[in-house]
Amino acid sequence: WGSKTPGHPEFGHTVGVDATSGPLGQGIAMAVGMAQAERFLASRYNKEGFPIFDHYTYVIAGDGCFMEGVSAEASSYAGLQKLDKLIVLYDSNDINIEAINTAIESAKASGKPSLIEVKTVIGHGAPNKQGTNGVHGAPLGPDETAAARENLGWNHAPFEIPKEVYADFKENTVDRGRQAYDTWVALVDEYKQSYPELGSELARILEGKDAVEFQSSDFPAVGNGYSQATRNSSQDALNAIADKVPTFLGGSADLAHSNMTYIKSEGLQDDEHRLNRNIQFGVREFAMGAILNGMSLHGGLRVYGGTFFVFSDYVKAAVRLSALQGLPVTYVFTHDSIAVGEDGPTHEPIEHLAGLRAIPNLNVYRPADARETQAAWYQAITSKSTPTALVLTRQNLTVEEGTDFDKVSRGAYVVHETAADFDTILLASGSEVNLAVASAKALESE
Repeated sequence: WGSKTPGHPEFGHTVGVDATSGPLGQGIAMAVGMAQAERFLASRYNKEGFPIFDHYTYVIAGDGCFMEGVSAEASSYAGLQKLDKLIVLYDSNDINIEAINTAIESAKASGKPSLIEVKTVIGHGAPNKQGTNGVHGAPLGPDETAAARENLGWNHAPFEIPKEVYADFKENTVDRGRQAYDTWVALVDEYKQSYPELGSELARILEGKDAVEFQSSDFPAVGNGYSQATRNSSQDALNAIADKVPTFLGGSADLAHSNMTYIKSEGLQDDEHRLNRNIQFGVREFAMGAILNGMSLHGGLRVYGGTFFVFSDYVKAAVRLSALQGLPVTYVFTHDSIAVGEDGPTHEPIEHLAGLRAIPNLNVYRPADARETQAAWYQAITSKSTPTALVLTRQNLTVEEGTDFDKVSRGAYVVHETAADFDTILLASGSEVNLAVASAKALESE
């Protein structure tokens, strides 16, 4: 418990761990998001002589990573987006590695995301176990360890690291890295002087904040009695945020015009339109969630993704990693009940709400009307280390007199209360709140 070196290292727990890749396949998918985040931020902030964002994203992946379907989803998306600063080193357990640097330089010049097959032998040097699953997830044991040390000609005691290894690491990693960082910090300081407005945004995102702070007063006003589907109310709120926060972006798994997740002032993001903030993930729900996690891990962005609520099962593994890593990603789930139109029973989510609510460190909001939808989005856009699931309707809901923007953060509150004595409490969320209030009022009138 609390180990810094578990079998699956965790982001935020161990220094130097870029992501909690966890279950296989999500690591490469998150790397796709990191590469896309770098491209967007470079397009927005880089100026001639000021390459503020200018780095490659490297992945080391193995056979199991590529067997998982999410890696195929993410890889095809990376190719579509032409994320040419993404380089994947595929650890193909076969023979020893050669010419890796040459392959990486060729990859950099390719203009495409790159996959480099690196031939290796798992457990190299262990005479009786190399090339077998006997060296995966289990220690070699004292006899095989001794045999491997002898076979490799390694004559140092356990945990003894030769001085030349320390010296090489210090010169080629520590000192080189420190010098590169100091040079970059000086460049950022000069940038802030040359471009004050963008420099102010840059300073904020480097501090882990949004480029521009969003205020609740930036939402359009909604009055009692206003009737609208909460998916539409979400789109109004989403666009209000996008108008204020330039680093707020996202999209949908091929359902933008049903999920109402489109930023109306802009087109689709691709290699030729890198600053557009609408992302077309295609029918890749799982990859969408993992890519969003990668974008959030990269830093500098506030991101969201949408799909039908019934498809939340497809993306749930990525939602769980959002929560585990403390990433404030927003998931927009629409068509939340039996009122899904012509799609019928296969698209009517039943157990999904309980499933999402069971995930630790995930805020789940099922707003009752436009006012609560704005409040839920405000909680999402101001969250620091908790992802958000917005569960929204296809059908219209009427703004109740008793719904309260400020009380939504409580999770539950009283919307309607009779003055008379009562022995019944009606509990509801989302589209059932209108029904519950109407029922209470009907009982009062009897």
